[in-house]
Amino acid sequence: MQVIEMIRELLGRGKSEEAIKSVNESLSAKDTGDEQVALLLYYRGNAYRQMGDYARALNSYLESMECNPDGPAAEAYRSLQEILQFYDKDRYNP
Repeated sequence: MQVIEMIRELLGRGKSEEAIKSVNESLSAKDTGDEQVALLLYYRGNAYRQMGDYARALNSYLESMECNPDGPAAEAYRSLQEILQFYDKDRYNP
């Protein structure tokens, strides 16, 4: 779980690219369990979200949900979907 804490710290400092690199390296490790994979994918989604790459964020959340449907990625996915689907009618109707 030290890797998870390091990734969380990187995200807190706004170092999204470093966090993604750490996640990808951790995912390639053979001894990573499903629960940890789900968390790693969730944090990778958060990193992509910080960078404004919403498509990759959604994909990472979906991958995380495949490993753990009840994990934090499910709420993050729904939240990001709502943000992206928001439509401010007042801005488009003169």
